[in-house]
Amino acid sequence: MKVAASISELELARSELMAGATPPVIAYVPTMGALHDGHLSLVRLARGIADVVIMSIFVNPLQFGPNEDYAKYPRTLERDLKKAKKAGVDLVFTPTVAEIYPAGRQVSVKAGAIGEVLEGAFRPGHFDGVLTVVLKLLNIVRPSVAIFGRKDAQQLACIRRMVRDLNVDVDIVGAPIVREEDGLAMSSRNRFLSPAERASALVLSASLRAAAQEPAPAAALAAASRLLTVAVDAGEIEVDYISVVNGTTMAPLPDDYTGPGLAVVAARVGTTRLIDNIELVFPGPERP
Repeated sequence: MKVAASISELELARSELMAGATPPVIAYVPTMGALHDGHLSLVRLARGIADVVIMSIFVNPLQFGPNEDYAKYPRTLERDLKKAKKAGVDLVFTPTVAEIYPAGRQVSVKAGAIGEVLEGAFRPGHFDGVLTVVLKLLNIVRPSVAIFGRKDAQQLACIRRMVRDLNVDVDIVGAPIVREEDGLAMSSRNRFLSPAERASALVLSASLRAAAQEPAPAAALAAASRLLTVAVDAGEIEVDYISVVNGTTMAPLPDDYTGPGLAVVAARVGTTRLIDNIELVFPGPERP
């Protein structure tokens, strides 16, 4: 496995890896490190569809707000490189902040309305920072396919909209959420949960499963909200939002909607903020 810390090193290594493949299919897995099996599942998916798998490990300062945990975000590069190699990554890009954001940078990407609701409402500017770095990395790596986890559902929707709107020549693949045995969605932030907090956090996935049993958006939202309210009243969590939305636009679904949807939730458990979601299908009323 090759490791590149600069854009010039990446370009050289990329050229070497592409030799002999005609035409080469490059799959790209962007991460912020602190790799867990959720990340590695993206690599396994990439390995099955590509000749070359490139991963980046970069903690992007632009997507952290002033009161968020940029400095606290776990950085475990040596361990991450070992995991990436074992998973079958061909090249890991590990740039510095100065390499990605050189002095004098002025242009950024604006997410627009899709990035201003839900996560965007609680983290203003977050998706602008995400899209700016993703566009830069896509232009640097130049992959055929880029793979993102569906756990960050609104991020995935924003990236797909950016790629479409800006005519970026890459296929965006959403990979399934990977969960712990108890149902908790895998996240680099789970390590910050105490045993009691981890038990409390299970209400997020439980509320989403309850939503998935309901036949219409309003009932799904009510079912999820009931479980979350119990946990809030017990002082176990603080809910930022729970919503049933269109997975492409992130707009709330009307109650007469039929078809696929998404239940999304964000909550704080202790000092740790977690997000989760589940895909829904609303069949509509049965006809005689």
